[in-house]
Amino acid sequence: MPANSSSAKRRSAVNELKRDIILEAARRVFEEEGLEGASLRAIAKAAGYTPAALYFHFDSKEAVYAELLSRSLDNLKQETERALNQISSPAEKLHTAAMAFFHYYRDNPGDLDLGFYLFRGGMKPHGLGKERDTMLNQQLQKGLQPITDAAMALGATESCAREMTVSLFAHATGLLLLAHTGRIRIFGVNVEAMMSDFASTLTKKIEKENGNVDH
Repeated sequence: MPANSSSAKRRSAVNELKRDIILEAARRVFEEEGLEGASLRAIAKAAGYTPAALYFHFDSKEAVYAELLSRSLDNLKQETERALNQISSPAEKLHTAAMAFFHYYRDNPGDLDLGFYLFRGGMKPHGLGKERDTMLNQQLQKGLQPITDAAMALGATESCAREMTVSLFAHATGLLLLAHTGRIRIFGVNVEAMMSDFASTLTKKIEKENGNVDH
């Protein structure tokens, strides 16, 4: 292997490690200060770098936040794909994909906060810039696409399949927010069972409407 090629790989590995350190520090800063209160200077300090060194990797705090969220959405997609591996039944795929989404954010509450900009500041209509927002929205749609595809495989129209995807997305996030804030305890219910029942109900509705009972 040429020396210059080996050196380039080492530099790439070092840069990737630095980005990981910066992103981990940034997550802590965002948790403490929120997107609005955070700054690149604070992130650099938490990571142990100078602001100038940080600018080599990210040009703004929004860019850092977008990278964190992008990685989270990639992980969601991968977890869903793993859950669906070797499942062929459309009905089972729909239910499994919906539960994979629910389980990912159940097990990673910080990622749910990240996705909804909940870090210290509540549910405000923040944005990360048009280009970044578009890219991240597309990533989220890809993460939810298996639900839409499974619904269409059961016979739903594309429009109905998308509506079902939105319904499952809204139901899951609502339950997760209640669970992670502890509010669900006052009702004494099992959120996972509620999510599973809701997914099953929508699946059966499509099967009934299309005369397609897939078991």
